[in-house]
Amino acid sequence: MEFTAQQLAEVLKGTVEGNPQEKVSSFAKIEHGKPGQLCFFANPKYEHYVYTSKASVLLVNSDFVPKAPVTPTLVRVENAYDALAELLSFMARQKKAYRRHRGRCRISWSARLGKKVHVGDFVTIGRDCVIGDCTKIYDNVTIGAGTKIGSYCIIYPGVHIFPGMVIGDRVILHAGCIIGDDGFGNAPQPDGSWKKIEHVGNVVIGNDVEIGSNTTVDRAPMESTIIEDGVRIDNLCQIAHNVVVGRNTAMAALSGIAGSSKIGKNCILAGQVGISGHVTIADKTTLAAQTGVIGNIKDSGKVYFGSPALPHRTFLRAYAKFKKSGEE
Repeated sequence: MEFTAQQLAEVLKGTVEGNPQEKVSSFAKIEHGKPGQLCFFANPKYEHYVYTSKASVLLVNSDFVPKAPVTPTLVRVENAYDALAELLSFMARQKKAYRRHRGRCRISWSARLGKKVHVGDFVTIGRDCVIGDCTKIYDNVTIGAGTKIGSYCIIYPGVHIFPGMVIGDRVILHAGCIIGDDGFGNAPQPDGSWKKIEHVGNVVIGNDVEIGSNTTVDRAPMESTIIEDGVRIDNLCQIAHNVVVGRNTAMAALSGIAGSSKIGKNCILAGQVGISGHVTIADKTTLAAQTGVIGNIKDSGKVYFGSPALPHRTFLRAYAKFKKSGEE
């Protein structure tokens, strides 16, 4: 897809400084820019690339003042980083074709599909499902009976959604993620064996949620596992039964939350964070990579490191003493 600098400015509500007819057809990092490509500049530490870039068009913040001559045509926007995200989203929408459904899928007669729903090959949609308008369901997706999916969702190939799940509007489920499998519930028996605890609850996902590839969100044995509005979950994460993940919380890859824990709003869980069961994490908590949480975090807005988790400053002091003791 090809755009001129002027067209980009119109889409992004920006202004052009240079040749408005300069054309671009692909994207690149600012340090790799070539003719015909669009780059963006938002981080001051990359400013030196602005003056050496060979890209045709460069997105910059409206208040950027060059300190040397600039070769690319500039498109000035309020926030270059946000503008790039908006542009990528715009291009993705242009590329995604709509088809009602293909012949090689199985849709129950009682399922209700909204307007302009795309259904790919080898999709199964169970009885009494409800799919909202303009949702796209790609190949090899399974949607269990009684599931409700909102409008403008994207369900990528290989996603499995178990019966009775509730998914809001504008949700993105990436390839291979599983919504509503049984949680890990087993009761020990007198003879040392385990008895499976059946899970008859569901998963409720709010609006504007994105869940990465091969992530699993388990359904509850009773009631619901809840992912609130605006949550972002990376690839290869585990959300156990009866967990609540608060609004706008973000979780990086390989993180896991054990059963019945409650994560507050606007929290950040870095890679490989582990949270044990039945704990509560306060709003706006940041957990650094590989942090292990075994108890409640009550104070909001704090940063924690280590396993078991310690406040940032406490962890650094303890680590300094530990390191020094090892050198003696």
